Amino acid sequence: MGNTFLNLALLIIFQFSIRPTFSMKLTTILTDQSALLALKNHVYDPENVLETNWSSSTHVCNWFRVSCGSRHHRVTALNLSGLGLVGTLPPSLGNLSFLSLLSITNNSFHGRLPVQLSNLRRLKHLSFGNNNFSGEIPSWLGSLTELRSLFLNHNNLNGVIPFSLGNLSKLEILTLSGNQLFGSIPSSIFNISSLQKMDLSNNMLSGSIPPVSRDLLSIELVNFNINNLTGHLSKDMFDHFPNLKELHLSANMLSGRIPMSLFKCKKLQMFSLSYNQLEGSLPVEIGNLSMLQRVYIARNHFEGEIPRHIVNLTLLSVLDFPDNNFTGTIPDTLGNLRNLKRLNLETTNLSSSGMSFLSSLTNCRGLEVLYFGDNPLISGKLPGSIGNLSSSLQKFYGPACNIRGSIPSGFGNLSRLISIYLSHNKLTGMIPTTIGGLKELQKISFHHNKLDGPIPSDLCHLKKLAFLFLSSNKLSGPIPACLGGLIALRSLYLDSNMFSSTIPSTLTRISDLLILNLSSNSLSGPLPIDIGKWKVLTSMDLSNNQLSSDIPIGVADLQDVTYFSLSNNRIRGSIPESFGNLLSLEFLDLSRNNLSGQIPKSFEKLPYLKYFNVSFNRLQGEIPKGGSFGNYSFESFKGNEALCGAAQLHVPSCKTRPLRNSKVRTKLIIFVALPIASAVLVVSLIIIILRRRKRKDRSTAQEDLTPLGTWRRISYHDLHQATNGFSDRRFLGTGSYGSVYQGTLLDGMEVAVKVFKLELEGAFKSFDVECEVLRNIRHRNLIKIISSCSNDLDFKALVLEFMPNGSLDKWLYFNNHFLDILQRLNIMIDVASALEYLHHGNATPVVHCDLKPSNVLLDEDMVAHLGDFGIAKLLCKEDSMIHTMTMATIGYVAPGLV
Repeated sequence: MGNTFLNLALLIIFQFSIRPTFSMKLTTILTDQSALLALKNHVYDPENVLETNWSSSTHVCNWFRVSCGSRHHRVTALNLSGLGLVGTLPPSLGNLSFLSLLSITNNSFHGRLPVQLSNLRRLKHLSFGNNNFSGEIPSWLGSLTELRSLFLNHNNLNGVIPFSLGNLSKLEILTLSGNQLFGSIPSSIFNISSLQKMDLSNNMLSGSIPPVSRDLLSIELVNFNINNLTGHLSKDMFDHFPNLKELHLSANMLSGRIPMSLFKCKKLQMFSLSYNQLEGSLPVEIGNLSMLQRVYIARNHFEGEIPRHIVNLTLLSVLDFPDNNFTGTIPDTLGNLRNLKRLNLETTNLSSSGMSFLSSLTNCRGLEVLYFGDNPLISGKLPGSIGNLSSSLQKFYGPACNIRGSIPSGFGNLSRLISIYLSHNKLTGMIPTTIGGLKELQKISFHHNKLDGPIPSDLCHLKKLAFLFLSSNKLSGPIPACLGGLIALRSLYLDSNMFSSTIPSTLTRISDLLILNLSSNSLSGPLPIDIGKWKVLTSMDLSNNQLSSDIPIGVADLQDVTYFSLSNNRIRGSIPESFGNLLSLEFLDLSRNNLSGQIPKSFEKLPYLKYFNVSFNRLQGEIPKGGSFGNYSFESFKGNEALCGAAQLHVPSCKTRPLRNSKVRTKLIIFVALPIASAVLVVSLIIIILRRRKRKDRSTAQEDLTPLGTWRRISYHDLHQATNGFSDRRFLGTGSYGSVYQGTLLDGMEVAVKVFKLELEGAFKSFDVECEVLRNIRHRNLIKIISSCSNDLDFKALVLEFMPNGSLDKWLYFNNHFLDILQRLNIMIDVASALEYLHHGNATPVVHCDLKPSNVLLDEDMVAHLGDFGIAKLLCKEDSMIHTMTMATIGYVAPGLV
């Protein structure tokens, strides 16, 4: 009996002891779930990833991007990287007490880091890079002593780096690049013996580099901005770096010499000191770094010779020495660097007799990039062994090196070549035809040499060629018509040569051409008639030729052109009025031609035109006064004897000539005034007859028409106040000819204000058409016009009924909007009713011409209203059965609702 009682007592004790444990376990799982649901509620989830994958109906350990531990069944990892989330971090994330990994990189989180994250004492990996976090880096991060990696790169963090980060004794990776941090690097960080990578680039840090730990494997301090890292490199700072592999100190303001201790780091694989103010010479001890693979020391003040011992670095793949003060010769033994992929010796004052170093580089079978330009002490001819360079070579840059002789045909063997740059040399002879076999070639730069002969047609085989620079040579003959087949071409410079014949019409096939320069040749004939096909052209210079034709009207299609010159040709005819459509134009030179007629007043509309020259033509009439014309001097107009205008332009003043005799007045009355009066009389009679016929119809529709006396008069001031100055917050959308804003009038009435962009061609006509259509039509499924506001040429707007549910386009294609089948059917009936009324419910049928979902608007009851009559047509009886040109949204066919 005693044993039975004892067993019963133990059972009771066990029951009481297990329940709290179970309850605690349940509570902690619910705590994790609650924290994650709070995060879900704090973000905008454009792809609905969390909305569809995080549900309380499933266990939290089965949620998307959530991992749990096998022992405690608590959330241990949360990885939401790259989901496009927008929002803030809730404080409740600090309740995920078993979390060891938290990654939200590549999102749009903002705000400050919540202090509650300091509770995550088990956290090992924290990755918040590529977001929009702001404020200072919190000092409490130093309490997360289990951290192995910390990524806060590319945010909007500011302030200094907290000293407390030095407490992270297990940290291996620290990345704070791409922020707005300033001040010095705290010395405490260099006490983290486990640190392998530190990236503090793209900040505003200053001061000197503190002593560093011996176990550091990688330091990245690249691309500091203003007030960057300054001071000298300590001579013994690298004495205890047996494991140092990479050192990045580029783009700072470091001065002094390279510490000799650096060359004791036997495991060093790469160091970058570019973009500083370092000086002195490279010591021969650099040859002791047998593991070295990459060296970057561009844009410093290094001097002396390149150490010969550098050829002992057999693993070297990158040698980047440009923009220094090195002297002496380029070592002929560089060919011993068999693994070399990139060699850059530009602008270094080095010399090479006979360019023998190029022959030695034929041993570097992996060479991809070779830069040796802007070294005036290099001279000689390009060796024939050029063709034996690495078949992997992609870039060959040797400008401004006093290179003589011809271009070797061996270039044709370098099948992977992307660019050849040999400008500003003394090259002679013809362009070798073998270059036409380089199918990957994208850039040829032979300008400022003495090349002669024609452009070989073989160049027309280079279908990937984007840049062709042949300016300032002695090339002759016609421009090959086959160049029009190089549709990848973006820049074509053939100026300052001796080309003759005409401009090939085939060049207009290069529809994506950005820059065309054919100036200073002997070209003749007309301008390309389809010049408007160069729709993206930004610069065209055809000056100093013998071109003779009118300026094609297609010039109006060059909407992106900023520089346009036809000076010193034989261009005739008048200046097209359509020049006023080139709103991007900054430079226009039409001087020294045979142009006649007047200077178009449309030039006054060009807001960016800084240089304008029409001197030495045969222009006449008044010089425009508006726009930028007040900034031009008489030099722009001289040599045109029939021009008149302001006295400061050194031209006669313009005088109006009165009618000389009564005979002229009599002729004007007979031939002008009488026909006008007759036409007015006929029109008046027609209007009276039509009004009588429609009187009965108008009386039946009087209930729907707003009496004229009740129409509201709304001023510009009223609209400006109603839309808060046409602010972006009131912006609803934009169309072909205007923008629409939501407004609230003084009496509280909500309206939509359509403001027309009068600088666009067709905007005035669109305003007139819409007023003409809307003033005489009334239907429950048409947008109602409340009033209009017009100030001659400065401002035109329509005040329309406001539709709170927006456009049908939004309801059809946005994920957060939905129409059921009944709503879709009702909308189709509403639109059909509106069209039936427009076509058959008026004496004058109306054709909308632009029916699409964005022009169908929905009121608060989801009733559809058809709007935007800017390109509508009014058809009289004789027009209703003929075909007219279709005008609508280009390339658009509205899909169905079902």
